[in-house]
Amino acid sequence: MQNNHENSDLNTAEIIIEKLISWKVEFIFSLVGEGINPIFESLRKRQDKIRLITVRHEEAAAFMASGYAKSTGKMGVCLATTGPGAVHLMNGLYDAAMEGAPVLAITGAVNHDVLGTKFLQEVDTVTMLKDIAVYNQMISGPVHAQTIVDLACRAALSTPGLAHITVSTDIQEQRLSEDKRSQKGGMLTGSSTFSPRTYTTSEEDINKAARILNKSNKVMILTGRGALAATKEVEEVAEKLGAPVAKALLGKAVLPDNSPYTTGGIGRLGTLPSKQMMDECDTLLILGSTMPYLEYYPQPGKARAIQVDRDPERIGIRYPVELGLHGDVKVTLEALIPKLTFENDRSFLELAQQRMVAWNQTITKLETNQAMPIQPHFLVAQVSALAKDDALLAIDTGAHTVFTARHFRIKATQQVIACGNLASMAPALPYAIAAQLAYPGRQCIAMMGDGGLTMLMGEIATAVLYDLPIKIVLFKNNKLVMDKFEQEEIGAQEFGIALHPIDFVKVAEACGAEGYKCTNPDEVAKVLTKAFASASGPYRSGYRSGCEA
Repeated sequence: MQNNHENSDLNTAEIIIEKLISWKVEFIFSLVGEGINPIFESLRKRQDKIRLITVRHEEAAAFMASGYAKSTGKMGVCLATTGPGAVHLMNGLYDAAMEGAPVLAITGAVNHDVLGTKFLQEVDTVTMLKDIAVYNQMISGPVHAQTIVDLACRAALSTPGLAHITVSTDIQEQRLSEDKRSQKGGMLTGSSTFSPRTYTTSEEDINKAARILNKSNKVMILTGRGALAATKEVEEVAEKLGAPVAKALLGKAVLPDNSPYTTGGIGRLGTLPSKQMMDECDTLLILGSTMPYLEYYPQPGKARAIQVDRDPERIGIRYPVELGLHGDVKVTLEALIPKLTFENDRSFLELAQQRMVAWNQTITKLETNQAMPIQPHFLVAQVSALAKDDALLAIDTGAHTVFTARHFRIKATQQVIACGNLASMAPALPYAIAAQLAYPGRQCIAMMGDGGLTMLMGEIATAVLYDLPIKIVLFKNNKLVMDKFEQEEIGAQEFGIALHPIDFVKVAEACGAEGYKCTNPDEVAKVLTKAFASASGPYRSGYRSGCEA
């Protein structure tokens, strides 16, 4: 939409969609409802410029928007009707908000003249989202929309995080010619211009960080999602300092798992060498991570710590740091690297490498164990070996997350998205759908348990509707196994964790997809090869795994 031109024939809904087009939004994830019918009509008229992806549940729409944002860095957009439709978005919106994924949520509201009257399906979505949204506003009319949509998009992208706008159904139909512009409002119509934030650290703090690191003998690096764009720089720092690198799950792709610098994952999903090196380091350098497992950090006071993060509120949130550097990880390391001296004593890094050799030998034995029932270690290793070099892996939350984190050997050109701080079940399927839409030629794989899949199982039909060749690898054991482990941890007996068995092959076929079930280890490689070679239509490969063991 041009900043200096008003089309008086446009209504509010059309202004909203025109604005999104000007922001280069490609997809809107939604489920139809009376409260957003005018917006749907606007989308129908502009379907050659912006694509509506209809889902089976609004929770999936929000997870798709979040997954799209996580996998591309672009703004994901979801749309929901009044009341229950908007409420259904909440889980996926919290996912985006807690990970700083740029997402715009648009919700319908009841007619403006019945707001506050406890009308049918009336929910105050502005209040509902006030704790997590970086921008949160009700649109009062078409003139207002010309500015508000731009502000919401800019906030989502620049913070980044969740932005939310809501608009009454009757206001969606109001035309610009019918709305009166206030004198104070002038001719303000907004703008779709955007400049990403630049996070830079002062030279004084860079110098201080260099002095600390150069005096240290045993530096350990912890990387997270905030370091994903800094692979080269992380490697350079690790080489200069002789520092091992542990990776939180969201930072699994920072370094390939065959890198000589990495000890793999950290925390309950990680490796023994990562834990050992963390315990023995004298300095910890945290790069774009707030890994939540506190017991896997050094004992407080045992190690000095420096943390780099684009969000200053995150600095020191998990471990007491001596120096916090508010900045982009890549930009900060680029400034830091020339000031670092080469550490001639490589013993700390060499110790980590020796431990990784022993660790890899141990897990290789697990990965080649063809016991019955099919072991999760074996299954993940097969997926890892057969996945394409450009594979994008969407990981759900459950016991299978542990096995996938440890046994999927990520390559430099592969990508991982997961539900980190929220750790919700069910997002992997919506993530994979959104990623496949964003990258039509890329292999997109969802790793899921039967508990998570059944929550949003209807989205298999969404994948079929849009002919998306996603692959779903299902760990099936008819139990919520992670909850079983957690009950055992507190000394409780199993209770409420059993799942009624479902024939997922028939479910897949009923949705129009193809499904396969493996009960023997000898079948796994053959079925995965066939599924991964499929060029169109989703495959749902079911495995009875040994997650209980």
